[in-house]
Amino acid sequence: MNDPDKQLSKGSDKYQPKSWKGGDRMKKQSGFTLIELAIVLVIIGLLLGGVLKGQELINSAKVKNMATDFRNAQVQIYSYQDKFRALPGDDRAATNHVGASNNGNGDGVISGSWNATTGETFDYWQHVRLAGLATGPTITTDATYLPTNAEGGRIGVQSNPDKTIANLKGSYAICSAGILGKFAKQLDTALDDGDTAGGNVMVASDVDGVNAATAVTSVGESPTISDSTKYTVCMAF
Repeated sequence: MNDPDKQLSKGSDKYQPKSWKGGDRMKKQSGFTLIELAIVLVIIGLLLGGVLKGQELINSAKVKNMATDFRNAQVQIYSYQDKFRALPGDDRAATNHVGASNNGNGDGVISGSWNATTGETFDYWQHVRLAGLATGPTITTDATYLPTNAEGGRIGVQSNPDKTIANLKGSYAICSAGILGKFAKQLDTALDDGDTAGGNVMVASDVDGVNAATAVTSVGESPTISDSTKYTVCMAF
């Protein structure tokens, strides 16, 4: 019986493999068409764009939240003064005025550093919360008593702004720690003049409220602030 895959070559008595039309038997290959690849790339682009836009919105919300912290401190101090003729934390009659645990000495200064864990700057938060000017725990031993910003850094208030960051002038300062440089610059632009080493808002590392720190710069030919480094932002008023 003849092999269907062989045929007799003309002029020869030998059988040779039969050639199929178009060449040897082709293996079927599968894959994406150009249109399918284009659709996939478009979908990936949309997803990446959505992720980046979402992160941008989250970052914007963080900056707005932190800016509100700074503005609230001014309202707290002036509202407390208007109501009780005293400074929160320094109020010598705070136990009578708001039922606080401790009175201040009434010398017109919120004594201590902004990040202290005792004293008038520490009691400040209990006084303003009991007065209904801020939210948060009023029990000083509560683990969340000390307020933090949207980045988890400590927030605090003190008198003598010039002891926070050099050349920061005013009667009081609010400082907020652990803020990335890129957010610190946005805060300065939102609250002040956009110069992290000048005006009423300044940015520095290692602000202890006792020895004035040196501000980092965000303007000029050689700015010293880094977007990825965390700093303390202080505002005087």
